[in-house]
Amino acid sequence: MPLLFGYDNIFREGKVTPDKSILIVEDEAGPRESLRMILKPFYNILTASDGEQAIRILQAQKVDLVTLDLNMPGMMGIDVLKEIKRLKPEVEVVIITALVTLPNAQQAIQHGASDFLSKPFHVSEVITVIKKSFERLESKSKNVDRADSIFPGKIKVVS
Repeated sequence: MPLLFGYDNIFREGKVTPDKSILIVEDEAGPRESLRMILKPFYNILTASDGEQAIRILQAQKVDLVTLDLNMPGMMGIDVLKEIKRLKPEVEVVIITALVTLPNAQQAIQHGASDFLSKPFHVSEVITVIKKSFERLESKSKNVDRADSIFPGKIKVVS
């Protein structure tokens, strides 16, 4: 029986592993739960309903990727993005927001977001972007390992 209405093929074709962790940062319960249900069969999922909670989780848990809403009460998403990149620059951040404007997208990319999706989102879009983000992480890791084998102890990763 296919998982997620046939989207399991997208995952089988790639190198998706359950040891990867995703932090979903979304103040609205509906989209947060939808993302959790879409991604839970394939990844370790953590959730936060605001930016402050997200930062606490990021500091306490292993997180490989964050999905982040821009418009939240308290700490705005762009400030959360800046703090994520300050604390853990290697973490991939995908913005998923209803506030889709060119300035928002430019600002998010400028501050280190790897991708930008609009709400309402499509399951296939989310899966494709998450998979692509993990492939990018894996590629970065392989390049660092390769460089370190050529220049032992001389490589410093800067994001």
